[in-house]
Amino acid sequence: MKLQDVKCIGILGGGVMGGGIGQCAIQVGQRVIIRDLNEDILQKTKDNIVESRFGFKKAIEMGKMTQAEMDKALSLLTLTTKVEDMKDCDIIIEAIGGGEGGRLENKPLKLKVFAEMDELVKKTAVFASNTSMFTIADLAEATKRKPLFAGFHLFSPANIMKLVEITSTKDTLPEVAELLADLSKSWGKTPILLKDVPGDKGFIGNRVMSAVRRECMEIIKEGVGTAEDINLAMTLGFRWPAGPMPTGGPGARSGWK
Repeated sequence: MKLQDVKCIGILGGGVMGGGIGQCAIQVGQRVIIRDLNEDILQKTKDNIVESRFGFKKAIEMGKMTQAEMDKALSLLTLTTKVEDMKDCDIIIEAIGGGEGGRLENKPLKLKVFAEMDELVKKTAVFASNTSMFTIADLAEATKRKPLFAGFHLFSPANIMKLVEITSTKDTLPEVAELLADLSKSWGKTPILLKDVPGDKGFIGNRVMSAVRRECMEIIKEGVGTAEDINLAMTLGFRWPAGPMPTGGPGARSGWK
């Protein structure tokens, strides 16, 4: 399948990531169906696409989009609670959050949903997960389409951040990774093609940042410096655009905003 053959993209989950991914697609003229559990969630999905800090109305205010372009984009968006509405999609992108104990993602739920969708969606459809942490091969095990299954991790906010991590398992067809790379490029993003590994370790971005933050906490624990010092060291010393520590976090100096 080539990008020009993709007539509809299905997105599972209408949260911040799912809505942002859908926004990327409809903004360049691709038809999208977003499915979630109830109408309240889906209304919030649409509100985020239109009204949020990174939404269409803000783009119009900034002169990056016209009202006509927004109306055209929204005409390509379908919001549904009916799983059967996804059956003819050419690409299914899973963006389900809601993990237990405050976790961002729920692996058992993803496996359950992928198994259900595998029985419903046409057999030629590509499946992709926006997971930032789970081993892609594990998720693909829930389906009978391992060659058509890959990781497709965007960063938040999805319609703004430029990187896409595309992760192939040993079974993923090269043309599937190529299709997802072309899809990313059509959204104005830069894809990197990665290899899947076991152990739910995540991919490049989150693995590197997790290691950085662990070391930062050690620095603070040892009393070497504060969170403010770390952020200044990395922005001024290494020209990072932002420091790795959240403002006001552990180790921050009193009064630091």
